[in-house]
This record gives sequence, C-alpha cells and structure tokens, in this order.
Amino acid sequence: MGLSRITMPPKIQLLAVLAFGVAMLLIENQIQRLDESRAKLDELSLRSNREDCEEEGVISLPEPKLGWMRDTLRQQLIISSWCLSLGLVVFPACLDSVRFVQNVSAWREMKPAFYHGHVAYLDFSKYGVTRKPMYINVVRDPIERLVSYYYFLRFGDDYRPGLRRRKQGDKKVSSPPSPPITASALSANAFLCFRRLTSVCRRGGSDCAPEKLWLQIPFFCGHHAECWNVGSKWALEQAKYNLLNEFLLVGVTEELEDFVMILEAALPRFFRGATELYRTGKKSHLRKTTEKKPPTKETTAKLQQSDIWKMENDFYEFALEQFQFVRAHAVREKNGELYVLAQSFFYEKIYPKAN
Repeated sequence: MGLSRITMPPKIQLLAVLAFGVAMLLIENQIQRLDESRAKLDELSLRSNREDCEEEGVISLPEPKLGWMRDTLRQQLIISSWCLSLGLVVFPACLDSVRFVQNVSAWREMKPAFYHGHVAYLDFSKYGVTRKPMYINVVRDPIERLVSYYYFLRFGDDYRPGLRRRKQGDKKVSSPPSPPITASALSANAFLCFRRLTSVCRRGGSDCAPEKLWLQIPFFCGHHAECWNVGSKWALEQAKYNLLNEFLLVGVTEELEDFVMILEAALPRFFRGATELYRTGKKSHLRKTTEKKPPTKETTAKLQQSDIWKMENDFYEFALEQFQFVRAHAVREKNGELYVLAQSFFYEKIYPKAN
C-alpha cells in the first residue's frame, strides 16, 4: 500500500511562506530590542558605579520655616537648584520614591548639582543606588520655630511681602489694613497677634497644640510610617541615627555663620566664598519674618510641659552637641579669616617610597 502525498494549493503555500517570514522578522525584532535594552541597562550600571568626581550631588533638606540659607548663596554658589514644594514632604507611593531617586541619580547633565527642598530623609541605597548624595540640613529651637511660623503665616516675610498666606487677615486677631501698611499699624496688629498667641496657649488652642512641634524628628527619621506617629520614641532614635550616619553636616540657625564656614571647608566646590558672601552680602538675611514678638514666660512654660516638646528639644540638643563637636575639630577663625585645621592623621610604612 503506497503512501499518498498531500499537496497544498500554490496560493496556500505562498501564504504559509509569507506568514513564516513575517513571524521570523517579528522574533528577530524582539531579540534586537532586548539586546538594546540590555545594553542600556549595562551602560546605566556602569555610570552609577563609575568613580567620577563630576558625579557629585548635595541635597539640603530644611524643614518648613527654618529661616535657612539665604537666596544669595543659592543663586551665586549653587550649580543647579531644584526646589521641592512642601506637598512632597512624604512620597505617597513607592513609585514616586523610585522616580525621585532615578531623577536625582541619573541626571548627569546637571551634575555637580545642589538640590534644595522640603523633603523627609530618603535612603537612596534602598533603591539600589550605590553613589548616594550627601545630605546637609539645619535645625532650630522647637519653640522658636513654632512662634516664628505662627507670625510668618499672618505677616509673611521681607522676601515676598505682597504674598497673602492662608492665615493672613485672621479674623480672630484682626484684619490687616489695606495697603500701604504703616509701621505703626503693623506693630499694632502684631501686638494683637501676640495677645492671641498668649491666650491660645493658655487655654490649649490649636496654634499651640503639641502636635505642631512634631516636625524636625519625622523629617530626619524618614518615610517610615512610624516616623510620623506623633511622640514615637522609635522615630526619635531613628532621627538621631540618620543625623549621625547619613548627613554630612547638620547645623543650627543660631550658629548659621559657623555652619557656612564648615561647608566652605568641606565642600569648596559648592561653597567657596560663601562665608564672605554671608557676612557682606546685602541679601544675606532675606526671609526675615516681618513682625515677630517673643512668647511670654507663661506661653513658653506651657509648651515645655508637653512630652512632644521634650522629645523635639532632646533631638535639637543632640544636633547642637554634634555640630559643636564637628566645628571644634574642623575649622578655626582668626582675624576674620577661615582656617582649616591641619590634618590629624598620617601614614606609616608607605611602599613604594616616593623618589
């Protein structure tokens, strides 16, 4: 019994050959795209691990209303400045964190760069970045920060005097007069604000709520949920750990000039001439609250009764002690000049010896 041979019509054979050819082209195209993607990934990996001095990045993360480094320094000394709004204090999703880390790490065209904004500490190594940016920050006495913020919302500062903020014209105090505002009228209105602050703190109002003091600890703690639980002892300890291990330098507003001096010594590429500019620049003290009166002893005592103040003050004192320790071992000032201390270490038995 012979085998019968099945033959296909010529048209069907032609269509089959064409379909096979198209399939092969599609497969080859997919392989090529995968090869290109792998090449790009290898290139990015090589860039991220390359020891290149031009890959420097510095991130300063001041908390809201700290009266931090003045605009003159940012305009004249910073290579690239990206100001992040307060709305990005905590990244709401992991994807946002990844995007932020990739943007800061891979934006090679803008490096060396200086990023300045109100963002809680973010651990770049968590997202696979080997060359992390250097963090710097400034802290402030908790009560001084709270009082300054109270008046700032109602009177603004000398940087943008025409900007109306959400508490400006608070009817619980008194509506501000129509422009132009005279100095006497402004002082009178500030006095009413001062009286209200004293009254509110006396009866435990929202403007003096202990929760308003919980700010510097969570910013240093980071994006963990526990960091934002008011009064968390774990958050306090984590904030201290990050300050010591993740920040190049943390200064205090009360000793801002010394902070600038150390930055100039440690990061001359970014801050060369910053100390002199801070001392002599006409804009060295921008963003000063227009009207501000110190709280009464009664108001201060009321705030200091809360456990949250005790924790925030503990963190502030910790930061102050560390800053003073760094300052004592880093720089000296003599006759108005900045001097970097001599190298305090040396090498023994170096081979081969230099000719």
